[in-house]
Amino acid sequence: MCLFLVLVFSSGCVCVCVCVRVILMFLRCFSCYKFLSLPSCLPLGARPVVYLQHALFSDNTSWLENFANGSLGFLLADAGYDVWMGNSRGNTWSRRHKTLSVNEEKFWAFSFHEMAKYDLPGIIDFIVNKTGQQKLYFVGYSLGTTIGFVAFATMPELAQRIKMNFALGPVVSFKYPTGIFTRFFQLPSSAIKKLFGTKGFFLEESIGKSPSIKICNNKILWVICREFMSLWAGSNKKNMNMSRMDVYMSHAPTGSSIQNILHLKQLYHSDEFRAYDWGSEAENRRHYNQSHPPLYDLTAMKVPTAIWAGGNDILITPRDVARILPQIRNLRYFKLLPDWNHFDFIWGLDAAKRVYSKIIDLMKSYP
Repeated sequence: MCLFLVLVFSSGCVCVCVCVRVILMFLRCFSCYKFLSLPSCLPLGARPVVYLQHALFSDNTSWLENFANGSLGFLLADAGYDVWMGNSRGNTWSRRHKTLSVNEEKFWAFSFHEMAKYDLPGIIDFIVNKTGQQKLYFVGYSLGTTIGFVAFATMPELAQRIKMNFALGPVVSFKYPTGIFTRFFQLPSSAIKKLFGTKGFFLEESIGKSPSIKICNNKILWVICREFMSLWAGSNKKNMNMSRMDVYMSHAPTGSSIQNILHLKQLYHSDEFRAYDWGSEAENRRHYNQSHPPLYDLTAMKVPTAIWAGGNDILITPRDVARILPQIRNLRYFKLLPDWNHFDFIWGLDAAKRVYSKIIDLMKSYP
């Protein structure tokens, strides 16, 4: 348990302006047991650094939403790590730009491709400069893993800064999901744009959060919330603390861009892991200097990698994960958790015992 957690806004909540002028906000978390000579009391500059990247429609609080003994952010901090937790561009906390307004379509012209190619390198550069540590650990969950895989497969210099890549419910192959969200991908892209526009998607000011919070926290109606979660990510009802649902739902959904959703839709309808298709050869040439979107070659990634998958995950299925394993040339660890769904990686009651403890053990093995 964390006895003394420091979340100091002067050094703990940082705005970073990356090269595309998007302003990203993230948290720095560290802890110390006062008066005890434990690893968590090391000076910040001496602590190994971990960067955590959240999922789609989420934010960095997902790493802190359970109690201290069940949240990866707290556990890493108490184990002596200097923990940084990012917010993807377009979510509630990273929706600012030096020159563009959120009301402009150009602001929302991004997907996980831009997050990987521009945002993540900018964040890692900032962390390296701030801490003096030349290398760090990367932990991604769901779409957070996608950002890591794209970045480390396409930018060898950035990959050299990563001690180990930890992927929870990795989104690379997206051919076999059966969750309710995939029905959305059956719609033509033109219909999606007509229904939801061409800017943000699932923005909290548009959909509101209070109804879902009230339903999920109601002693009678909470079962509706639980069943909806099962339709989205798979069933593992006994592994979620339903009394925490108001906490979970107060931070989700946080929004993203329509283009990000359409990029995922392209993965769903393709056998290949590619950059976003801008819809014409001319536009693709403008962005990539070639007529078709470039492939992300996972075999080029040399970062030591550990992967966890849920056997009951209907969003990122074991079948999809099995497709990418042969492409990970430096796979050091893989674990299939037969009963887990997609949400168990952050909200599971047994996540600390079955996954987080192993992450910390592997970090100690790859200092």
